[in-house]
Amino acid sequence: MIPRVYRVFESLDALVTIVEDARSVPMTSNCVVPRGDVLELLDDVREAIPGEMDDAQDVLDRRDEVVSEAEREAEETRSAANSEAEETLQNARTEAERLVSEAQEEAARTLAEARHEAERAVAEGRRQYAELTDRARDEAERMTHAGRAAHDRLLADGQNEQTRLVAQTEVVRAAHAESGRIVDTAHAESDRLRRECDEYVDTTLGELEATLNNALGVVGRGRSQLWRGQGGGYGYGHEAPGYPPNGRTGTGMDLID
Repeated sequence: MIPRVYRVFESLDALVTIVEDARSVPMTSNCVVPRGDVLELLDDVREAIPGEMDDAQDVLDRRDEVVSEAEREAEETRSAANSEAEETLQNARTEAERLVSEAQEEAARTLAEARHEAERAVAEGRRQYAELTDRARDEAERMTHAGRAAHDRLLADGQNEQTRLVAQTEVVRAAHAESGRIVDTAHAESDRLRRECDEYVDTTLGELEATLNNALGVVGRGRSQLWRGQGGGYGYGHEAPGYPPNGRTGTGMDLID
């Protein structure tokens, strides 16, 4: 069966053919057409047009349905995409918060360990300082006492020898000379012992100063590395908070300088 739209086109084409083939009226642009054939073709067109309108309405109705379906699917797709994006964003935020929390815990643990190590190093330095200071003080006192005892002994020997020589009238002059020599020797020996004592104390304190400076340098570098390892930390050339630029603490341990 020929679709109605084709029936309309065929009827219109037939009408055009009838008009073109119609006999012309002389002296006018009119023509003579067969009435019956024309009316029959017009009836066909009249019958076909309502059906075509229904078909067109069906197409329009179907178009709205298709558009609605497409809009619904688009809305579902958009909603699903939004939900997925929101879920992805929430997962990313959760993961970021977890990573930040773990980083903060690790930083706090590292900081606590560094502080403990710094405190241990400072305590060890203080202990060594006290031990070396006590040892140097004891050695200095021992050598001072030994020097004084030797000085007193030599001086007493000189005085005794001087007294003995003076008692011998035949060697009075020699006794005076010998006693003077003994006294001078005693003073020289006393001075030598005092110098040796001073040199030993100075050497011991110098070794103590170098040891403490090394310990303080290790502590300072440890704290500087600790602060440089933190976010927004202190880069090269910056000192950690709480330490002056020269690395001194301002405590009594700086007195060794």
